[in-house]
Amino acid sequence: MQNSEIILVGGSGKTGGRVAARLEKRGIKSRLASRSSTRPFDWENRATWSAALEGATSAYVTFQPDLAVGWAADAIGALAKAAADSGLRHIVLLSGRGEDGAERSEEMLKISGIGYTILRASWFCQNFSEGAFTESIVAGELALPAGEVKEPFTDADDIADAAVAALTDQRHLAKTYELTGPRALTFREAVSEIATTTGRTIRYRQVSMADFKAGLSATGVPTGTIDLLEELFGKVLDGRNSRVMNGFAEILGRPPKDFSQYVRETAATGIWGA
Repeated sequence: MQNSEIILVGGSGKTGGRVAARLEKRGIKSRLASRSSTRPFDWENRATWSAALEGATSAYVTFQPDLAVGWAADAIGALAKAAADSGLRHIVLLSGRGEDGAERSEEMLKISGIGYTILRASWFCQNFSEGAFTESIVAGELALPAGEVKEPFTDADDIADAAVAALTDQRHLAKTYELTGPRALTFREAVSEIATTTGRTIRYRQVSMADFKAGLSATGVPTGTIDLLEELFGKVLDGRNSRVMNGFAEILGRPPKDFSQYVRETAATGIWGA
């Protein structure tokens, strides 16, 4: 497997870029597959898939916008078939915890007959520094429809390490790993840690779902994205995923990074400066 070309579907995302860098460091050939890649890959245009997959024998797959959307499972099943027809033998799928759509997607991958490894990940720590929450943290207030439910935030670097392990070691075939951080925190507690470490006043404010959606709509966020966020905050973030799991120890033989370590490392970059 280590001598095979690896394709990174969605390779420009939070984890894909990290996976690419790790593979390059190890001298393992890989290439990105996205709308802007040399051989374009578009989830909404299946005619692009075969050419993008050709020549690869394994793939790391991250689905956009999220496996929670209704058409994700069908797309994952179709991708698995196209991959097998192209000679690809193994798909490592980044999945979500506690999402009905993600579970349906996982099943479609499993029944396809292609080799698989599933990485079920918690909310990323990097959402606070590389994603949707960054501007709010910099501005000094994060307002979300999330109360006191705890989430074991997972570092994207750890996920990338797990993905590389799955892509390069056949012992991880037909395995599903629950990837969480070592400690569960509420969003309020997470923001408080960032404020303490940066020495800034950063508040967390819980808002109603209606106000949250109205605020997103007012700033021009597409309806589909708003519906997805309502699904994630209104259904998935209900405590079902609060339990800390040992997936990283199983696949990497070590514990994952704690949220406080992520905060210290990220604060040192200055990205959260006012």
